[in-house]
Formats: sequence, C-alpha cells, structure tokens
Amino acid sequence: MPELFIGGDWTSALDGRRREIRCPADGTLVATVDEAGPEDVSAAIGAARAAFDRGTWPHTPAAERGALLLRVARLLERDRAALARAESLDTGKRLVESEYDLDDVVACFRYFGALAASDGGGRIIATGKPAVDSRVVHEPVGVCALITPWNYPLLQVAWKVAPALAAGNTFVLKPSELTPHTAIGLMRLLAEAGLPDGVANLVPGTGTGAGAPLCADPRVDMVSFTGGLATGRRVMAAAAATVKKVALELGGKNPNIVFADAAFDTAVDHALTAAFLHSGQVCSAGARLLVEDVLHDRFVDAVVAGAERIRMGGPFDPQARTGPLISAAHREKVEAYVAAGVAEGAVLRCGGRRPDDPALRGGFHYPPTVLDECTAAMSVVREESFGPVLTVERFRTEDEAVALANDTVYGLAGAVWSQDTGRARRVASRLRAGTVWINDYHPYVPQAEWGGMKRSGVGRELGPAGLAEYQETKHVWHNLAPRPQGWFA
Repeated sequence: MPELFIGGDWTSALDGRRREIRCPADGTLVATVDEAGPEDVSAAIGAARAAFDRGTWPHTPAAERGALLLRVARLLERDRAALARAESLDTGKRLVESEYDLDDVVACFRYFGALAASDGGGRIIATGKPAVDSRVVHEPVGVCALITPWNYPLLQVAWKVAPALAAGNTFVLKPSELTPHTAIGLMRLLAEAGLPDGVANLVPGTGTGAGAPLCADPRVDMVSFTGGLATGRRVMAAAAATVKKVALELGGKNPNIVFADAAFDTAVDHALTAAFLHSGQVCSAGARLLVEDVLHDRFVDAVVAGAERIRMGGPFDPQARTGPLISAAHREKVEAYVAAGVAEGAVLRCGGRRPDDPALRGGFHYPPTVLDECTAAMSVVREESFGPVLTVERFRTEDEAVALANDTVYGLAGAVWSQDTGRARRVASRLRAGTVWINDYHPYVPQAEWGGMKRSGVGRELGPAGLAEYQETKHVWHNLAPRPQGWFA
C-alpha cells in the first residue's frame, strides 16, 4: 500500500522512489516505503492550504477539535502493541521503551485534547469604556510544516501534531526517512477518528528531497523542526525568506551535577540512565557528568562498574538493557568523538570499541563508554555526539559547578544532585537550561513546557506555551455604540 498521505488519499511517490527500512539491531529488512520528492511535497502543501483556506477544520469549535484528539488517544491505546513493535523495528530500541513511549504519546493527545476543549473564547480586556467589547483571541497559524527526528519517532510527531490540530491548523508532516512507520500508523488513526481530508498530510522523505522544499515554500506559514543544530540553522534560514513562524528544538549537551552529599546509590543509578538510555540517542541525555572532587573517584568507579554491566541486544531480547545506534554512519560519528576525546587527554574507563559478541555484529551496536578526566575544551565535551558516551569533569565549589555546567552553547536540560535543598534550588536557578531536575533525571509531563535556551532552540513544546506556538494572537475591538468622532470637523 502507498505510504504518502495527501489530501485524504494514500498515494505513491510521483518519481517512484522507494527506500528500504532496515532494523538497526541486526540489519534485517523491515519494509520498503515510498520516498517523497519536491513534487509530492508541493501537492501536500496544496492540499493543506486548501483545507485551511476553504475547509471546515480551522472553524470547528475548539471543543470538537479536542474531542477528536481524545478519540485519537483511545485509538492509540487500542493499537499500542502494534505501534510499539513498529517503533522498535524502525529504531532498534527495546520494546519496553517503545511501549513507554506509546503511553507518553497517548498522554500528549489527551492533554492537548483537554486543553483545546477548555478554550474560553478569548481574554476580555477592561477598557473603561462600557460601549466597547475588547478581547484577545487565539487563531490557528495556518499551514504547518512538521519535521521530526528518528530517535523518538511517534513521540516527537505527537508533540507537534496534537497541538497543531488542537489550535485548528492543517499540516504537512515529514518524519525521518529512517523511521517512518509509526507516523504512517498515526495518519491512519487520524483518518479513522474523523479528521477532514487535507488537514493531515504525510511525506516521508529526506531532508533534501522533502524537508527543504517544505521550509522554503511560501504557502507554508510555520515550520516546527526537531533535530540537529546544523540542520536547524538551515531550516531557520530557509524560513526567513518568507518570514515564517519557526519553532526549533535542537538538542543539547546536558550537565548532570553531583555534589558530595548526594544520595550515592540513587545518583549513580540515575547517572547511568541519564547517559545511556536509548544508547544515548536522547536530546536531553545527561552526557556530561560533573562530580564534586572529593566524591569523584568513588562515584566514577561505581558508574563505570554499572556501565560495564549494561547488556546490549535487539528490541525483543528480554535480557538486553540497551539497543543499537541508528545507522553505521552514526556509529562512526560516535567512534570519532571517542577517539578525539582520548587524543585530547581523556581517560577511557570502559567501552570505546565495538562489541565482540557475534550475535551483535549484524547491527550498529556500541557499548556504554565512560571518558574520565575530561575538560570543557574537549570536542567530546562541547559537541553533541548523540551516543552512549559519558564524559566526566571535576569541580570543587558550587560556583565552579555552575560555571562548568553553563560553559556550553546549548541549554536544553540539566540536573543537580544534593541533599541540601537550598543549594540544589540555588544551583538549579542559575543553570541556563529549559528543564532542570533536582535529584532526578529524564521525567517530563505534557503539562509542562519543554525546550531550550541558547542554541538548543527557539520556542517551546508541550504545556500551554506548546499550544501557543501554533496560534496567532489577535486583538478584536468591538465598538457597540459607534458615533462620529468629529476629529476633522
């Protein structure tokens, strides 16, 4: 069956191009899917434009839009097992992680469904004029280009699709060409839930063939992109020509600060999760471990011991605790960062080379790797490797910890570990990051905004601000008793 969804119809790529999707865990063929090109993208934009300009969805009452999102949430629950399996085959991540992700996807649609349904019709402005009804209302932006990454395919799609629909927009979605299947599944569920034709359009394809035309097309009103910094710059530049609204989430190099009074075993456990969940292919991964000097040796020894116990394997291996990297090219990139770190003086404590296990040779596995005695000047510390690589830096004072943590061009997330509540909150307030955890790492809820400072992006996803990204604000002044002013009488 064709995999492009345009104007309510499933269709094949006009140029006939298709792509093999192979599971990163063992290289087996998952499926062959259509790959959109510029002409397909243009058709999808045209369908979204027509649905916005002449269709019913932008004018559908907010409560009805919210009800549709809640129907989608129920359908996602119904198909949870199949979608989680598809996610694991595309990404290679463990099935249990994909199942957790599906639960978060459901929660996202439920949150924005409820938020849309609670729309109060605008904010009344007190003008001091009894004959004037003045209010600020929120309207949909228009046609949205949604470009999502491969590490959390359906979750990142949900973070964009749910608020875009809640606000009344139409959209063209370009998922990663490496992991398209759960986006395809979601389109089927949106249609089943009753979304009008043309509101949702899907163009799986490459950044060059599909992403770039989306960003540059003048018929698109907004671009929301999640991915790497270099691509984000290109997206922003392409959108600038027509002054589109832009929302960017561009990753991070996130500090995990551990003071000497931290709860030792818990902090070690979370340091491992922060760095090595999904093989480190997480934008908010705690890839920089900052440890107070007096605790350093004991703490790092424990982290290394824990990392060495992490078992690699495929998505359906019940004994595995982490999966592969997404591709051969990505593994080579991670290897290059590790080699550069060692060359610059880092001490390799564990990992650092491909596994010997014959059962893993068909996939793109790379072991949890710890680089000790790192400095902020090292490329492996400063740049996002997006792999299972943990760098360790020492600090002696609170001020030094904050300075090291903020010494990065990124500002997505970070954490502070201390049993001194005053110090923990003080440090959290000084970190330049969009999310800060105290004595925890990685949790989030759809009610709270997510996004970064500095080069980690522009705008926010989730929460009320996540909905506002997909809205335009309009002031409507209604004079109920107009009279001549006589200004020029």
